[in-house]
Amino acid sequence: MLPPQTISLVLADDHPVVLHGVAGILRAQPDMNVLAACSDGSTAAQAIRQLVPEVAVLDVAMPRLNGLDILSSVVNDGGKTKVVFLTAVATDDQILAAIANGAKGILLKDAAPDSLVDCVRSVAAGKQWFPTDLVEAALRHDGGRRADPSPFLHKLTAREQQIVLLVAEGLSNKDIARRIDVTEGTIKIHLHNIYEKLEIPNRTSLTALALAYQHPLRG
Repeated sequence: MLPPQTISLVLADDHPVVLHGVAGILRAQPDMNVLAACSDGSTAAQAIRQLVPEVAVLDVAMPRLNGLDILSSVVNDGGKTKVVFLTAVATDDQILAAIANGAKGILLKDAAPDSLVDCVRSVAAGKQWFPTDLVEAALRHDGGRRADPSPFLHKLTAREQQIVLLVAEGLSNKDIARRIDVTEGTIKIHLHNIYEKLEIPNRTSLTALALAYQHPLRG
Protein backbone atom coordinates (compact mmCIF):
# COMPACT_ATOMS: atom_id res chain seq x y z
CA MET A 1 0.00 0.00 0.00
CA LEU A 2 1.28 3.46 -0.91
CA PRO A 3 1.98 5.85 1.96
CA PRO A 4 -0.22 8.94 2.34
CA GLN A 5 0.75 12.08 0.43
CA THR A 6 2.36 10.05 -2.37
CA ILE A 7 3.58 12.15 -5.30
CA SER A 8 2.47 10.64 -8.62
CA LEU A 9 4.93 11.03 -11.49
CA VAL A 10 5.30 10.62 -15.24
CA LEU A 11 8.87 10.62 -16.58
CA ALA A 12 10.13 11.12 -20.12
CA ASP A 13 13.59 10.95 -21.69
CA ASP A 14 14.72 9.51 -25.00
CA HIS A 15 17.99 8.20 -23.52
CA PRO A 16 17.25 4.76 -21.99
CA VAL A 17 20.10 4.89 -19.46
CA VAL A 18 19.02 8.32 -18.18
CA LEU A 19 15.36 7.30 -18.05
CA HIS A 20 16.18 4.12 -16.16
CA GLY A 21 18.39 6.00 -13.71
CA VAL A 22 15.86 8.74 -13.01
CA ALA A 23 13.06 6.21 -12.60
CA GLY A 24 15.19 4.20 -10.19
CA ILE A 25 16.02 7.22 -8.04
CA LEU A 26 12.42 8.35 -7.77
CA ARG A 27 10.92 4.87 -7.32
CA ALA A 28 13.25 4.40 -4.36
CA GLN A 29 11.51 7.24 -2.52
CA PRO A 30 8.70 6.09 -0.20
CA ASP A 31 6.60 9.16 -1.02
CA MET A 32 6.82 8.87 -4.82
CA ASN A 33 4.95 6.70 -7.32
CA VAL A 34 6.21 6.56 -10.92
CA LEU A 35 3.12 5.90 -13.03
CA ALA A 36 4.92 5.84 -16.40
CA ALA A 37 8.43 6.17 -17.81
CA CYS A 38 8.28 7.21 -21.47
CA SER A 39 10.94 7.27 -24.17
CA ASP A 40 9.41 9.92 -26.42
CA GLY A 41 7.34 13.07 -26.13
CA SER A 42 4.17 11.81 -27.76
CA THR A 43 3.91 8.86 -25.38
CA ALA A 44 4.62 11.18 -22.44
CA ALA A 45 1.88 13.60 -23.48
CA GLN A 46 -0.61 10.75 -23.75
CA ALA A 47 0.42 9.39 -20.34
CA ILE A 48 0.00 12.81 -18.73
CA ARG A 49 -3.48 13.20 -20.21
CA GLN A 50 -4.59 9.73 -19.14
CA LEU A 51 -2.89 9.41 -15.74
CA VAL A 52 -2.89 13.09 -14.63
CA PRO A 53 0.25 12.84 -12.48
CA GLU A 54 1.02 15.49 -9.91
CA VAL A 55 4.46 16.09 -11.45
CA ALA A 56 5.94 15.34 -14.88
CA VAL A 57 9.74 15.21 -15.19
CA LEU A 58 10.60 15.73 -18.84
CA ASP A 59 13.63 16.15 -21.07
CA VAL A 60 13.41 19.30 -23.19
CA ALA A 61 14.55 17.74 -26.48
CA MET A 62 12.72 14.51 -27.38
CA PRO A 63 11.53 12.87 -30.60
CA ARG A 64 7.92 13.18 -31.80
CA LEU A 65 7.10 15.97 -29.31
CA ASN A 66 9.49 18.09 -27.27
CA GLY A 67 9.15 19.03 -23.64
CA LEU A 68 8.05 22.61 -24.34
CA ASP A 69 5.27 21.33 -26.60
CA ILE A 70 4.09 19.02 -23.83
CA LEU A 71 4.16 21.90 -21.35
CA SER A 72 2.03 24.02 -23.69
CA SER A 73 -0.50 21.22 -24.09
CA VAL A 74 -0.76 20.75 -20.32
CA VAL A 75 -1.32 24.47 -19.78
CA ASN A 76 -3.76 24.85 -22.68
CA ASP A 77 -5.78 21.86 -21.47
CA GLY A 78 -6.01 23.37 -18.00
CA GLY A 79 -4.15 20.37 -16.58
CA LYS A 80 -3.05 20.20 -12.96
CA THR A 81 0.24 18.45 -13.69
CA LYS A 82 3.32 20.46 -12.68
CA VAL A 83 6.15 20.22 -15.22
CA VAL A 84 9.83 19.95 -14.35
CA PHE A 85 12.51 19.90 -17.04
CA LEU A 86 15.53 17.66 -16.50
CA THR A 87 18.01 18.44 -19.24
CA ALA A 88 21.69 18.09 -20.10
CA VAL A 89 21.81 21.44 -21.87
CA ALA A 90 19.18 24.17 -22.10
CA THR A 91 19.53 27.21 -24.33
CA ASP A 92 18.66 30.66 -23.01
CA ASP A 93 15.56 30.69 -25.20
CA GLN A 94 14.44 27.32 -23.84
CA ILE A 95 14.95 28.41 -20.23
CA LEU A 96 12.99 31.62 -20.69
CA ALA A 97 10.27 29.91 -22.69
CA ALA A 98 9.91 27.19 -20.06
CA ILE A 99 9.57 29.75 -17.27
CA ALA A 100 7.22 32.02 -19.20
CA ASN A 101 4.96 29.13 -20.19
CA GLY A 102 4.47 27.79 -16.70
CA ALA A 103 7.19 25.22 -15.97
CA LYS A 104 7.72 24.79 -12.24
CA GLY A 105 11.32 23.65 -12.27
CA ILE A 106 14.49 23.19 -14.31
CA LEU A 107 17.28 20.84 -13.26
CA LEU A 108 20.46 19.92 -15.11
CA LYS A 109 21.27 16.24 -15.53
CA ASP A 110 24.65 16.64 -13.85
CA ALA A 111 22.93 17.59 -10.58
CA ALA A 112 23.19 15.24 -7.61
CA PRO A 113 20.40 12.65 -7.23
CA ASP A 114 19.33 14.31 -3.98
CA SER A 115 18.71 17.53 -5.90
CA LEU A 116 16.29 15.72 -8.21
CA VAL A 117 14.37 14.33 -5.24
CA ASP A 118 14.32 17.71 -3.49
CA CYS A 119 13.18 19.39 -6.70
CA VAL A 120 10.25 17.02 -7.19
CA ARG A 121 9.15 17.37 -3.57
CA SER A 122 9.39 21.16 -3.68
CA VAL A 123 7.42 21.43 -6.91
CA ALA A 124 4.77 19.03 -5.62
CA ALA A 125 4.45 21.27 -2.56
CA GLY A 126 3.66 24.24 -4.77
CA LYS A 127 7.12 25.79 -4.90
CA GLN A 128 9.36 26.53 -7.88
CA TRP A 129 12.84 25.19 -8.56
CA PHE A 130 14.92 27.37 -10.88
CA PRO A 131 18.71 27.69 -10.49
CA THR A 132 19.30 31.41 -10.08
CA ASP A 133 22.50 31.35 -12.11
CA LEU A 134 20.72 29.82 -15.12
CA VAL A 135 17.87 32.33 -14.96
CA GLU A 136 20.10 35.36 -14.55
CA ALA A 137 22.46 34.25 -17.34
CA ALA A 138 19.51 33.65 -19.69
CA LEU A 139 18.06 37.04 -18.81
CA ARG A 140 21.35 38.83 -19.47
CA HIS A 141 21.79 37.13 -22.82
CA ASP A 142 18.19 38.00 -23.67
CA GLY A 143 19.04 41.67 -23.37
CA GLY A 144 18.12 42.13 -19.72
CA ARG A 145 20.58 43.52 -17.24
CA ARG A 146 21.59 42.34 -13.83
CA ALA A 147 20.84 45.16 -11.46
CA ASP A 148 20.49 45.81 -7.79
CA PRO A 149 16.95 44.76 -6.90
CA SER A 150 16.13 47.93 -4.94
CA PRO A 151 15.61 50.18 -7.99
CA PHE A 152 13.65 47.34 -9.58
CA LEU A 153 11.26 47.32 -6.62
CA HIS A 154 10.95 51.06 -6.31
CA LYS A 155 9.86 51.46 -9.92
CA LEU A 156 6.70 49.45 -9.38
CA THR A 157 3.54 50.12 -7.42
CA ALA A 158 2.31 47.51 -4.91
CA ARG A 159 -0.33 46.38 -7.43
CA GLU A 160 2.27 46.06 -10.18
CA GLN A 161 4.54 43.99 -7.91
CA GLN A 162 1.57 41.73 -7.18
CA ILE A 163 0.93 41.23 -10.89
CA VAL A 164 4.61 40.48 -11.56
CA LEU A 165 4.55 37.73 -8.95
CA LEU A 166 1.41 36.21 -10.46
CA VAL A 167 2.99 36.30 -13.93
CA ALA A 168 6.01 34.49 -12.47
CA GLU A 169 3.68 31.79 -11.15
CA GLY A 170 2.62 31.11 -14.74
CA LEU A 171 -0.88 32.59 -14.52
CA SER A 172 -2.54 33.95 -17.67
CA ASN A 173 -3.93 37.48 -17.86
CA LYS A 174 -7.41 36.03 -17.42
CA ASP A 175 -6.39 34.08 -14.32
CA ILE A 176 -4.61 37.10 -12.84
CA ALA A 177 -7.67 39.27 -13.43
CA ARG A 178 -9.85 36.71 -11.68
CA ARG A 179 -7.39 36.39 -8.79
CA ILE A 180 -7.27 40.12 -8.00
CA ASP A 181 -10.84 40.89 -9.11
CA VAL A 182 -10.21 43.27 -12.01
CA THR A 183 -10.84 43.06 -15.76
CA GLU A 184 -8.46 41.38 -18.18
CA GLY A 185 -8.08 44.73 -19.94
CA THR A 186 -6.84 46.29 -16.71
CA ILE A 187 -4.16 43.61 -16.44
CA LYS A 188 -2.99 44.38 -19.98
CA ILE A 189 -2.68 48.05 -19.09
CA HIS A 190 -0.71 47.22 -15.95
CA LEU A 191 1.62 44.95 -17.91
CA HIS A 192 2.22 47.65 -20.52
CA ASN A 193 3.19 50.07 -17.75
CA ILE A 194 5.43 47.47 -16.10
CA TYR A 195 7.27 46.77 -19.38
CA GLU A 196 7.90 50.48 -19.84
CA LYS A 197 9.07 51.08 -16.27
CA LEU A 198 11.46 48.14 -16.30
CA GLU A 199 12.54 48.71 -19.91
CA ILE A 200 11.92 45.11 -20.92
CA PRO A 201 10.28 43.92 -24.14
CA ASN A 202 7.88 41.16 -23.18
CA ARG A 203 6.33 38.73 -20.71
CA THR A 204 9.20 36.25 -21.05
CA SER A 205 11.77 38.77 -19.84
CA LEU A 206 9.40 39.90 -17.09
CA THR A 207 9.00 36.34 -15.82
CA ALA A 208 12.73 35.71 -15.78
CA LEU A 209 13.37 39.02 -14.03
CA ALA A 210 10.74 38.27 -11.41
CA LEU A 211 12.26 34.86 -10.72
CA ALA A 212 15.75 36.32 -10.46
CA TYR A 213 14.52 38.70 -7.76
CA GLN A 214 11.60 36.75 -6.31
CA HIS A 215 12.98 36.80 -2.77
CA PRO A 216 13.24 40.62 -2.62
CA LEU A 217 9.81 40.88 -4.25
CA ARG A 218 8.26 38.61 -1.68
CA GLY A 219 9.82 40.62 1.10
